[in-house]
Amino acid sequence: MTPSDNPVSAPPRLQTRSLLIGYTTPLLPDLNLEVPKGGILGILGVSGQGKSTLLKTLAGVAPPLAGRILIDGRDVTDTAIHERGIGFVFQEPLLFTHLNVIDNIAYGLRRHRVPRAQARERSAELLDWVGLAGLERRSVHELSGGQAQRVALARALAPEPAVMLLDEPFSALDTELRSRLVEEVSAMLRQRGCATVYVTHDPAEAEAMADSIVRLEAFPEADS
Repeated sequence: MTPSDNPVSAPPRLQTRSLLIGYTTPLLPDLNLEVPKGGILGILGVSGQGKSTLLKTLAGVAPPLAGRILIDGRDVTDTAIHERGIGFVFQEPLLFTHLNVIDNIAYGLRRHRVPRAQARERSAELLDWVGLAGLERRSVHELSGGQAQRVALARALAPEPAVMLLDEPFSALDTELRSRLVEEVSAMLRQRGCATVYVTHDPAEAEAMADSIVRLEAFPEADS
């Protein structure tokens, strides 16, 4: 058998090793998580159980108390936020109100010094991809809640992150719109090949969105 017949398996796109999160004392036991390329891991729990702290630790906003974080096999535990290759979408879209839709999406690309014309072209492609073609010049004040979250998703994806972190991005939307976006966004993220960590307090939403689920403290059993 030649080496090409037995290729080395690629590492998980996102991996944690004995990760302890918290600010002074650990909020959770050691976390050993693995998310493959195109995979979605749901983190389920009620408020105060460490869901958002976990995302902040993965992003580099908060340092871990112990353990390591790897992206595509590279240890990024001590790597600066902007060098990790991570996109973040929050509960609120947090769009820049002084920028129109296309410039909101292009913002991250411009920060990465992508030439203006190239940034706008890529932003237009992403806007079409999230189903909002034609809204390039629209003010963010004119967007519905669902449209604003799609723009936030496109903005986070524009720099082509390896990992996406979603902090209850649909919880402020009505039930029908939330269900539709959960289905659509999960398909989009799988298509882009991101390793996604999605936190929520809604078990039904977690089941619909994620390939596997980790239940924190009040939800001791875990799905594999």
